[in-house]
Amino acid sequence: MSMMRRGAAVAVVCAALTGCGGASDEAKAPDAPSTLAVTVVPAQLREIERAIVVSGPVAAWEEMQLGVELGGLRVTRLNVDVGERVKRGQVLLELDARTLESELAQARAAQAEAAAGAQLAQANLQRSEMLAREQLISASAVDQLRAERTQALARQSTARAALDASQLRRDFAQLRAPDDGIISRRLVQPGQVVSAGTELLRLIRDGRLEWRAELADAELARVSIGDPVSIAAPGGGRVDGRIRAVSPGVSAETRTGTVYADLPEPAALRVGAYVEGRILTGAARALTVPVAAVVQRDGNSYVFTVDARNIARRVRVRTGAGTRGLVEVLEGLAPGAQVIERGAGFVGDGDPVRVVAASDPAAPKAAP
Repeated sequence: MSMMRRGAAVAVVCAALTGCGGASDEAKAPDAPSTLAVTVVPAQLREIERAIVVSGPVAAWEEMQLGVELGGLRVTRLNVDVGERVKRGQVLLELDARTLESELAQARAAQAEAAAGAQLAQANLQRSEMLAREQLISASAVDQLRAERTQALARQSTARAALDASQLRRDFAQLRAPDDGIISRRLVQPGQVVSAGTELLRLIRDGRLEWRAELADAELARVSIGDPVSIAAPGGGRVDGRIRAVSPGVSAETRTGTVYADLPEPAALRVGAYVEGRILTGAARALTVPVAAVVQRDGNSYVFTVDARNIARRVRVRTGAGTRGLVEVLEGLAPGAQVIERGAGFVGDGDPVRVVAASDPAAPKAAP
């Protein structure tokens, strides 16, 4: 009897242990692998804008270095400062002209004297010709008076030329603006004694600015005169312009050439600023995917496709221009290929995924 009770107890204990073991194994059983919800879009052929993005300096369309043609004179008046707009012919600065005015007065007196001498010689010749017709004076005397008149006229011409030269030197004592523009630099102070030919002021002709950029020969060939340009202005905003000239050749050392973009309304741009510009070179049909579908890893560009078993496959691609939320795919992808858009940054090669519609609440949020 005791043996039967002992056997029953052992059976109960074993049953209890078996039940506990089963519960423990069930609690420790791993869950089914979780999958990331993603959305997919097809790679499509679209018309996109071709553009070249490059940085370059803002410069004056034409900057004129202004100086005087007289040396050793003192600046008595400076009428402009940096940043001022000036008109053609406006007096920018004046030199001490007292010596020049004295020389001019002497030249006027000498010219008046020469003119009087020429007038007298002409009158004497006319009288002698009248007397010669009445045979009251010899022919040689008339010839002498005719020679004197010629000499007097020559002296008058010389005096007039000297007067013009003196007047010109007096005019040189005033530096006038050769054209409309903006004063961009001032290198002189009132009271300074200046030398002939030394730069005193600098003028941006017409206040006109341009943007210049160096392009490789392959990119240079894509740019044409008239192509629109969008320049990033300091502090935000854009400045629009157009290509006005393209270098006809490239440098043998750098293999680059220069493009020049006219900026009719430069706004906040200043001469010397180094800014980024976008040159639009036309539209073309290209294979594109959304920007969010392209991920950068290890310095390369990748997209993820989804195979028939809902496994993400990483595909290396070569990208081109980007515009309006799209990126051009140059190599690595075929038209119509389904690529992951939302969630592309969170998957790896070989990860299981669950494809959902973009409107599905389980879909990842779009990138801002």
